[in-house]
Amino acid sequence: MLKHVLRVLALVIIVGGAIVAYIAWPDTATLPIAAVQGDRPDISAPRVQTIPTVKVADVVGWPAGTTPTAAAGLRVGAFAAGLDHPRWLYVLPNGDVLVAETNSPPRKGGGIQGWVMGLLMGKAGAGVPSANRITLLRDTNGDGVAETRSVFMSGLNSPFGMALMDGQLYIANTDALVRVPYTEGATKITAKPELVVKLNGGGNHWARNVIPAADGKTLFVSVGSASNIAEGGMEAEKYRANILQIWPDKNWRIYAAGLRNPVGMALNPTNGNLWTVVNERDMLGSDLAPDYLTQVEFGDQFGWPWYYWGGYPDDRVEPKRPELQEYSKRPDYALGPHVAALGLTFAKDAKLGDRWTQGAFVGEHGSWNRKPVSGYKVAWVPFAANGYPAKGAKPVDVLTGFLDAEGDARGRPVGVTIDRGGALLVADDVGNRIWRVTAAR
Repeated sequence: MLKHVLRVLALVIIVGGAIVAYIAWPDTATLPIAAVQGDRPDISAPRVQTIPTVKVADVVGWPAGTTPTAAAGLRVGAFAAGLDHPRWLYVLPNGDVLVAETNSPPRKGGGIQGWVMGLLMGKAGAGVPSANRITLLRDTNGDGVAETRSVFMSGLNSPFGMALMDGQLYIANTDALVRVPYTEGATKITAKPELVVKLNGGGNHWARNVIPAADGKTLFVSVGSASNIAEGGMEAEKYRANILQIWPDKNWRIYAAGLRNPVGMALNPTNGNLWTVVNERDMLGSDLAPDYLTQVEFGDQFGWPWYYWGGYPDDRVEPKRPELQEYSKRPDYALGPHVAALGLTFAKDAKLGDRWTQGAFVGEHGSWNRKPVSGYKVAWVPFAANGYPAKGAKPVDVLTGFLDAEGDARGRPVGVTIDRGGALLVADDVGNRIWRVTAAR
């Protein structure tokens, strides 16, 4: 009996010591984040982790009278407050703003990663049930504040992306692309949504986005992976880590693959080509792998889960795919490791001053597994006249202050878009606000 007790005690000490060691010494970045940004990032050797570094900002909310900090020449105010986890935005032709108040569906799966993710969702303020609705916000007097709001649609399933095409409003639920007829000026839609295409829903990456293609005849729908590196097998990743192209007659195809979690999508105003921001993989250390912004063309394969950043192998993935390495497309622009790039919009219709006319705004939700933390801001990527990010340019801070002096999160930016007046709107999902950025007068 005594020997058994001693064995148990020894095991407790060993496990406890390992936990203490892990908490005391998580993987820390060895490179400045700027070194892992831009068109030529420093791709260092991976530091594979069995247990991820956990460094996520606790959510404290916005104290009364406080706002994010805007870049020089800009100012920011609240367009709307008191929302329930606002994540994505869509501006209707009449200027009304739709906001998807949404969150992850109930998560399934266990193991250490499932346990860690469950803890993180609660810590990051993302563990609340989804409101499953789209709310309409209307600025009736043009003062930059939404005076009225109404429940536009309800009863949805973790809705995210929204897009108008040919008189139909398309909504990307986590498990389906659906549509309803739209009449300009409507403040509520009660029609039963029509199923267009079923999608594989849920998983680690549940948010689905949708935008019309440049020709206005098809739609692009982004579907993130179910896991980090397909650790549950590739069958669970069927039609995931993809951008799909969908026709209104309900036909569809895989447009591009190997994209771990493409969320924000936008058309480049220079040439109408599709661009996206992508969340890259975890547990290779605080310096890898960079999230990225890239152009996407039909047939592209970006390497996930076997390769990252254009052909660097992830030796954790089995079975191997050596024949895919030379075909893994290199992204155009690195945003930095673990910034959680989600929002994307080009500045085509922005009226924010000369500095912000040629490039893209990116909503960086913020890291959970990097020390020090990264993201928690809205960044600007300058573009050149050729329609690509400017050579040698690094991201520029547009909206910061989402972390307070103690490192706690007042908010976390997600969706970004340009409103009818040329201002930048930013969905803050744990601050429960929509911020509006304008040129300072």
